Amino acid sequence: MSSLRRLCLSECHKISRPSDFEQNQVNKFMKANRLIGIDVGTTSVKAAILDTYGQVLEQFVEGYQTARTGDHIVEQDPNDWLRLIQKSLTNFDLDQVVAIGLCSQVNTHVFVDANGDALCPAILWQDRRANEEAAALDAQVTLEQKQAWWGAPMPIDASHAIARMAWVAKHQPDIWSKTRWVMLPKDYCMLKLTGKASTDPLSNIGLVDNELNYIPDVLALVPGAAERMAPLVSITDVAGEIQQGPLKGTPIVSGTMDAWAGLIGTGGAKKQSTIYLSGTSEILGISSTKIIPTPGAIVFPETHGLRVHAAPTQNGGDAKVWFTQASGITMDEMSAMVSGTTRNAATPLFLPQLEGERAPLWNSDLRGAFLGVSRQTRLPDFARAVYEGVAFAARHALETLKISADVDSDLICCAGGGFRSATWNQIRADVLNTPLHILNATEPGVSGAVTLAAIGSGVYSSFEEASEALAQYRAPLIPDSRQADLYEHAFDIYKDAIQANALIGKQLTQLNDR
Repeated sequence: MSSLRRLCLSECHKISRPSDFEQNQVNKFMKANRLIGIDVGTTSVKAAILDTYGQVLEQFVEGYQTARTGDHIVEQDPNDWLRLIQKSLTNFDLDQVVAIGLCSQVNTHVFVDANGDALCPAILWQDRRANEEAAALDAQVTLEQKQAWWGAPMPIDASHAIARMAWVAKHQPDIWSKTRWVMLPKDYCMLKLTGKASTDPLSNIGLVDNELNYIPDVLALVPGAAERMAPLVSITDVAGEIQQGPLKGTPIVSGTMDAWAGLIGTGGAKKQSTIYLSGTSEILGISSTKIIPTPGAIVFPETHGLRVHAAPTQNGGDAKVWFTQASGITMDEMSAMVSGTTRNAATPLFLPQLEGERAPLWNSDLRGAFLGVSRQTRLPDFARAVYEGVAFAARHALETLKISADVDSDLICCAGGGFRSATWNQIRADVLNTPLHILNATEPGVSGAVTLAAIGSGVYSSFEEASEALAQYRAPLIPDSRQADLYEHAFDIYKDAIQANALIGKQLTQLNDR
């Protein structure tokens, strides 16, 4: 705990009946310890002002459009992110804000010219246009090299930065020739707000080694890639100061990817803790110093004494969005449908790989499916199957992480918009057969960004101290033993179905690409 904060707290304890002047002085100090967290997510910008105890004082959420112009093309306008960041700040009481923390979606890439302007729409993490380039690059790297660089046999897939650069260099050489920086969303926004180019190592997983440095051999796979990468700074370093507006001179802490920030914001700094984030996709993480090389898992380099094993899926809440759009119902109607059902003979099995899968399969050819449909199956049964399928995918990812981290989870800390549904939460608890500890704050990325800002500005001295103060939970949600046993058998079927569907998905992809 910082000495200044200790002084404040000690003085507060001495005051039994503060005078108006004394109370104003205390309020002024506490106000000076306000922090802003901003999360540039897949569907929206989320921002909030928090105090040093994790209390949300003000918050902002507003969405933007995602363009899907082809089977593999998923794009956003980078200026939408910046516009909504600036809008959020105009809505807040900015008096005495001491620091700002940023996090964002990855692997989403912006190709930026020497003036700091985006040359084309941002390529989202869901975009698969670089499938061929990724496969060709991955074939050039041995398992031994992957193990030496990353500590795990992670693939170069279509969302990898080097694959994206290879695609742009080949298909849009005019844009490639004008590109000064290849940036992540938070780094693009940071450049616009501070005038300085930087990025952090954790957000660039696959480009950096365990020493948190760029890997020359990886960047050498695409000529010109190395000189287009921004300088690396620590996730708690001040990357710059706001150049204009009422917050001019306010420091911005570098921050990191939304998943890692969410893990920290959800209490992931605690040793051997297991974290489950639910938003557009599902992200599972375990904090552990051990590494058992396991295909499918991502192992982040150690930073600040913390090493995270992570497994991001491709679909979470996005599967729910797809189903409501396809069926012509609202989100509320879907939730009501599922709350009135139980798993029964009419409930199909849903495979949620609508646009391929990331962890633990890393297969862009996979496609979704409903299996076991009968004449008794009705729309509520399909809706329930979507909830269950997302939970099965999360369990599949978590099983891989347990091996990679050598940790067996007896409680899972959870956060994100996907945990607003009590029915879905119970399904998840039953499928995972593990108690769920759900964060009070609804936006873990924002909480994580605030945590990093708090450390970077000296309000707290460590992740552990910050997490203890900022991460507050509800009472644990306990699995229903009867449902958990039923889901145990259903999950075995799910894994078999995924294997069988892999070949079918590849054949359908080849057919549709003709």
